[in-house]
Amino acid sequence: MVDTLARDSFIESNLPLVHSLCKRFVGRGIEYDDLYQAGCVGLIKAADGFDESRGLCFSTYAVPVILGEIRRMFRDGGSVKVSRSLKELSLKLTRVKAQLELKLSREPTVSELAAELGVTPEEVTEAQSAAMPTVSLTYESDDGVCEVDVAVAGPEDLLTNKLLLQRAFKHLDDTEQQIIRCRYFEYLTQNETAARLGMSQVQVSRAEKKILLKLRSVIGSVA
Repeated sequence: MVDTLARDSFIESNLPLVHSLCKRFVGRGIEYDDLYQAGCVGLIKAADGFDESRGLCFSTYAVPVILGEIRRMFRDGGSVKVSRSLKELSLKLTRVKAQLELKLSREPTVSELAAELGVTPEEVTEAQSAAMPTVSLTYESDDGVCEVDVAVAGPEDLLTNKLLLQRAFKHLDDTEQQIIRCRYFEYLTQNETAARLGMSQVQVSRAEKKILLKLRSVIGSVA
């Protein structure tokens, strides 16, 4: 039986890869949230279809699958179609989630919701996305239809962030720097990072949390 909790954790740990790929399509006429939704669908498909025995690292296999889902949006007219059955599942999901929260005294996991509803975790994820309200970037005023300005980091901000990160890196030892490069520059999973560095996945997970806290502290002190 597939360990669904481990599967959910694996998918969640690879969300930075989805973000990195979605950024390639920013400014091409589709909202970032829609790009991210499509990318997450691709990530789930990649996670379910990945075969370690083929000798590929997960990111190598996942990138074309995720990009395929994102590009599909452009072919389909730039929107994610929500079916009636998915809308109905979304309504059921809201009720069941509230019931489980009372029963468990915590927020239920995707796997628990799927088991309660008798559907797959993928369907729960899609239903959750369908339930999210859309945000319009246009509004009507006395002057007619106006657009909301979305803040975008300029070249100066990007350069400043890069310099801050370079300075902060000097406060990390070699192992810590390798972990950050593997996880956030090469987009390796924690398991892949552990295999490369001769560590366990748990060690990488714990170290990553400590490193991120250290970077935030260092960047905050030099900013």
